[in-house]
Amino acid sequence: MTRAHNFNAGPAALPLDVLEKAQQEMVNFNNTGMSVMELSHRSKEYEEVHNEAISLLKELLQVPNNYEVLLLQGGASLQFPMIPMNFSPKDKTANYVLTGSWSEKALKEAKKLGETRIGASSSDSNYTYIPDADTIETEADDAYVHITSNNTIFGTQWQDFQLNTNAPLIADMSSDILSRPVPVERFSLIYAGAQKNLGPSGVTVVIVKKELLETAETNIPTLLSYNTHVDKNSLYHTPPTFAIYMLKNVLQWVKENGGASGMEKRNQEKASLLYDVIDNSNGFYKGHAEKDSRSIMNVTFNLATDELNKAFLDEAKKAGFVGLNGHRSVGGCRASIYNAVSVESCKALQEFMIDFQQKHQ
Repeated sequence: MTRAHNFNAGPAALPLDVLEKAQQEMVNFNNTGMSVMELSHRSKEYEEVHNEAISLLKELLQVPNNYEVLLLQGGASLQFPMIPMNFSPKDKTANYVLTGSWSEKALKEAKKLGETRIGASSSDSNYTYIPDADTIETEADDAYVHITSNNTIFGTQWQDFQLNTNAPLIADMSSDILSRPVPVERFSLIYAGAQKNLGPSGVTVVIVKKELLETAETNIPTLLSYNTHVDKNSLYHTPPTFAIYMLKNVLQWVKENGGASGMEKRNQEKASLLYDVIDNSNGFYKGHAEKDSRSIMNVTFNLATDELNKAFLDEAKKAGFVGLNGHRSVGGCRASIYNAVSVESCKALQEFMIDFQQKHQ
């Protein structure tokens, strides 16, 4: 079987070992005579899967004991309104740092629910950079400061998290969670849809500080309260059991391959393969992101003309590369090189890019 070189932005590549394990266990999980999808979420067999996923997240991300780890549904998009509903009281203002489309969407939802401000934005350059930490405006009445750690569409990523604020720091890490070690203790809440680095779509990871939970609003719908899910170990209602099973298997794979530090080394190697081609192409390939803001998850670039972009994408597709189309707001090309994308796939793309330039310059 020939596997595609999968550079999709999400849902994205999954480790082959994980897929093969799921294939083997598909109709008879743990000698139950059933698929994990058929198990009751109240059964001992499923609860072991559920709790192991949470335990692995805590281990791999080195989550301190004063945090809760939740497995929710609705993707990052449901977190956009949940966060202000829980943590933005009427006498405070939610502060958003805009670095791309997803932070814009998070702000849009927060505006419907309370007062907001924009602490900084790189929209002036079509989001080619991450604002310097010392340019981010914060105020004493900030309910929280919200950032998006990696921007899939524009190919930018926060390099560190040294923000000058006493307000709770909240991060959408949907597209780079577990791609590198992260200082969880600097954040009051981290959330991430699983479908890029952690597993298939359907489950959302939330890591939230207990101190922040103590301040949560209470007069909100039960299902939209974080404390509901804390109290019930993310089993208040039927969870996405298969997605959590796959999450657990991906986390085991990450652990076996060096944990967050191992992923960072691997991802930096993959990103360097592609950025080196861009930087040494004499302008044939032009990266969208400024060098000091480049993402190791999403490599975004354009060629000189729309015709060349189209030719590149057409030839790449014929050569077995999938998902290289750039987002319409940036155009051009995008290689999403999440944890499960192999070094070999990135080397193959590197060689294709060099060959394409030689044929078309």
